[in-house]
Amino acid sequence: MLFQLWYIAKQIGTQIKRQNLSEKRARFAVDNSIHDSQKDVKIRDMFGHWELDTVVLSRAENKRCFAKFVERKTRLYTAVKVPDRTAAPIEMAIKQMHFIISTKVFKTATIDRGKEFAGYANIRHDLKLPIYFADPYSSWQRGSNENSNGLLREFYSNKTDIALVNEKERTNNLLLIINKPRKCFGWKSPIQMFLQELSHLT
Repeated sequence: MLFQLWYIAKQIGTQIKRQNLSEKRARFAVDNSIHDSQKDVKIRDMFGHWELDTVVLSRAENKRCFAKFVERKTRLYTAVKVPDRTAAPIEMAIKQMHFIISTKVFKTATIDRGKEFAGYANIRHDLKLPIYFADPYSSWQRGSNENSNGLLREFYSNKTDIALVNEKERTNNLLLIINKPRKCFGWKSPIQMFLQELSHLT
């Protein structure tokens, strides 16, 4: 499973880059607040609930960014390169990640109200995936996401051109992040916790 996760994360970036994607910038209605999610999801008692976001490091003309995924209970983190911060490539990244790790491991997604998630209705319909929206200006509602931003920026400054980040470098940096011991896990790493949860699935 671990090998699959990183191998296919690489494939996601490659496949998305090859698509001719278009974007509709219309506003979208927001429903399913984070307050509607299950209590066990909020307190991290259940495995398989993810926080999603995008990371833009520079204002380079190529507009590439990272689409990132954090599993709430184990803090497992991955990030893939996408062509830009628009709805179509983000939708594709989410659908491909969901396909990779299965519905048992990707049960819900919590996102913000950015335009890059305007395709949420398609994602919900096609994947039957519950999607919840965090409140505006409430970053603490996605604490795993905020913490992982800090970890990623240890490797990439605000001047980094994501287009120049190669796959080997990205994968190596992500492996360092998920292998870092956490006090909250009794000094186990996110990948250890993630694999432990996978072992309990039937």
